[in-house]
Order: sequence, then structure tokens, then C-alpha cells
Amino acid sequence: LIGRLMFELPEEMGLIAIAVRQTQGKGRGGNIWLSPLGCALSTLHITIPLHSNLGQRIPFIQHLVSLAVVESVRSIPGYEDIDLRVKWPNDIYYSDLMKLGGVLVNSTLIETTFHILIGFGFNVNNSNPTICINDLIMKFNKEEGTKLKALTADCLIARTVTVLERLIDIFQEKGPNGVLPHYYKYWVHSGKQVRLHSEEGPIAWIVGIDDYGFLQVHEEGKGVESVHPDGNSFDMLRNLIVPK
Repeated sequence: LIGRLMFELPEEMGLIAIAVRQTQGKGRGGNIWLSPLGCALSTLHITIPLHSNLGQRIPFIQHLVSLAVVESVRSIPGYEDIDLRVKWPNDIYYSDLMKLGGVLVNSTLIETTFHILIGFGFNVNNSNPTICINDLIMKFNKEEGTKLKALTADCLIARTVTVLERLIDIFQEKGPNGVLPHYYKYWVHSGKQVRLHSEEGPIAWIVGIDDYGFLQVHEEGKGVESVHPDGNSFDMLRNLIVPK
């Protein structure tokens, strides 16, 4: 539906499709995303000029959306310490323990404009199949003696889109350095180790992401290199490869 509509609407008009439940949710690499009642589920259409900071670095969009989801909760006064985080390249996590959301981006270049369809889903009020944001809020209330209210999916979708709009504006003005310090504040990878090439490959340490959104790692004796997933593994941080 949204794929047909997106070319018909005036450029200045926003377009989003929101579902209460999904029966054919898609993940990366053909994986299925389970979408029971209680998830925040939507597909957002945006346009990005090719000749712009973000247009030259389209892979960054998934990072901006993941950050926007985390910010939708942690920018609410009182909710700053809810342990919601981003995992490269496109996951939303509880601490570094459990996935509760994901982002999938499809882009089409028409002349000099990217038409971007951003699918994002995250658990708000459904404890299964993993954990949800309201579980984290209840846990925080119990541990800290606070009385934070549960959040709703519609509120968090609206906040995510609003935060994303601001992040895109900042990126277009300042490039990656305008958003990366904030991204690193919420990501799970600082100082973590990964294996390159295979399960038994050399160990490298994650140091950040480069100007195009690829992961940067430091392998002893070889300096810093940019890597990306091998395309086969369920966990995107397994079997990272160095592009030729």
C-alpha cells in the first residue's frame, strides 16, 4: 500500500503506515519478525536528496532510526535511565542482553531523490517473545522506588518519528559527527571483541563506525579497518569481513 502511494503524494507530505499486528513481518536476510499485539509497528516513507550529507551516506539511516527509537523513551523526563540501547547495525536492545526491536530500510533512487521506506518494530507492551519496554519500566520502578507510567505504542511511534526528523536535520547540517557522539552514548559495543572472517578468525576490538556507517574494528598490528556482515549469519556481529 505505502509503496504504491509514496510516488503519488506531494513531496512535502509525510506518509506512515501503522499496524496493530503484523502477520508477515520481515527481518534482515529473509528472517521473520514476530509481531504480536503490544508491538509498535510501522513503515515510514521519507525522501532524501542524493546530493546531501545523508544522501551520500544512505546506510546511516538505519542507525538514525535505531537511535530515534531509543531516544523516544530515554528523552522523556524521568525515563533517561531505562536501559534501552542500540546494537549495530539495526537492532534495539535491553542492555546488551536481549533484542526488543529492529529496523529495516529499503531505498529507491528516482533521478536525484532517494525514496526511503523505513520499517521499524519494537516491543512496547508484549513480554513475549523476548522482553518489552514496559517490562523495563516496571523493573526500573521496582529497583529505584519510582512510579514511572507505562508507555503506549502510538506515543512511542510518534516520538520516534519526531526524533528522527530532528536527527536527519542535524546529519544534513553537520554530517556523521553531528550524531555519532549521541549514538555512542546508547550503543552496546564499546570495547567489545568480535571475530573476523569466521568463528575461529582473528580477534578485533570494536572502536566505532566510519563515515559511511560501517563498523570500525582494531586488529592488533593492523590498525583500524571497516568491516561489514558476511550476509549469512543470524547475528550480524558474527563472521565480520573486511571489504576488498
